[in-house]
Amino acid sequence: MNPEQQKSILAIALYAAFADGAKHDREREEIRRIAESFASEAGGPDLTRLYQDVLLKRVTLPVATATLVDPGLRQLAYEMAVCVCDADGRQSEVEIRFLAELKNLLKLAGEQVAAFEDQAEVIVELSEAAAPAAGTGTGAVASEAPPKVAAAELDKSILNYSLVNGALELLPQSWASMAIIPLQIKMVYAIGKTHGVSLDQGHIKEFIAAAGVGLTSQYLEQFGRKLLGGLLGKAAGKTFGKVGSAATGVAFSFATTYALGQLAKCYYAGGRVMSTAVLRDTFQNLLGPAKQMQTQYLPQIRQRSTTLDMGSVMSMVRGG
Repeated sequence: MNPEQQKSILAIALYAAFADGAKHDREREEIRRIAESFASEAGGPDLTRLYQDVLLKRVTLPVATATLVDPGLRQLAYEMAVCVCDADGRQSEVEIRFLAELKNLLKLAGEQVAAFEDQAEVIVELSEAAAPAAGTGTGAVASEAPPKVAAAELDKSILNYSLVNGALELLPQSWASMAIIPLQIKMVYAIGKTHGVSLDQGHIKEFIAAAGVGLTSQYLEQFGRKLLGGLLGKAAGKTFGKVGSAATGVAFSFATTYALGQLAKCYYAGGRVMSTAVLRDTFQNLLGPAKQMQTQYLPQIRQRSTTLDMGSVMSMVRGG
């Protein structure tokens, strides 16, 4: 995959991120930050400029898709766009129309596209099953008698979620990245429940966003690291038998998940009194040590990645 093809795929992903026009300013700022962080990657496209080009329509969707001649790259671009549109839940009507236009421009059809769309639908459904649906009236409700919390067991659970999510980032399949956020939602739900707080999806997503971990931007960062690191340089839809190297971000999602889990533990143990500013600052303070830990646990992350398939990951999200 050459730099021009990388640029086109990332432009399509950015179009997907902004398709519904409803992104919060905080999420847009996070996407811009990611673009700036990738601008310094050796040999990669200038994503800061690309971000501006997409917003100002200097790079159009037809132009971006026209550079992708290889069928595998067209499939990959579509899969990334679906994942980004699905990041914050069910696709809106605008996103559905965007994906239909994109599929037409990429000239995609057939069993492979249908199979991926089915996989994406299953993961969205499982994400919704990871915690009660938003709008059910639960929000964040404390029980009258919170159970006693075994800190060591909670830390062990957070570490396990982090290892799995780190391993998922090392897999080339698009569905692997899609499963990371549902597992984070499930982890936060379990932490709240351990502290006697019943959470719904809406509250959990607001908590994750308040920490500074945007749902859409997290997908873009994962895909960008894979793309620039060469892990997604093969034709899409194949299982390659080998996992990515540390060059793809040293399992970036391990650190994010671990810091998020520790933040949730502090937040719900402390009676949910942290402001948004304190949540964000605390998350950033936790992220540094977590990034150091991910190097220590990299052998375990790599080993775990060899044991994962879609069935086992779906079982984890379901709670099996």
